[in-house]
Amino acid sequence: MRKSLSIIVIILFGIFLSLIAIDLTFGVPDNTGMDDYFIQNGQEQIATNNIVTTVVFDYRGFDTLGESTVLFTAVIGVALMYRKLIKGDADENE
Repeated sequence: MRKSLSIIVIILFGIFLSLIAIDLTFGVPDNTGMDDYFIQNGQEQIATNNIVTTVVFDYRGFDTLGESTVLFTAVIGVALMYRKLIKGDADENE
């Protein structure tokens, strides 16, 4: 009974997801105004041929700096947690 209920739930969930996916258009943006601006003016304003680098580092530099700060803080936090955990296990063994 439990196995058949699980199968029915999985099938209904799959049908639900497929109905949602039918309406989605992947790879076709709704508004391309900003994209066109970056492509047309990126090389002229920033003097680089790589539009992706231009957008990430020049147009959105502060945003990228913020994301890097959050990532660095998270890595340091996890490293300190594991350091304390490993140090605590080493103290118990002695």
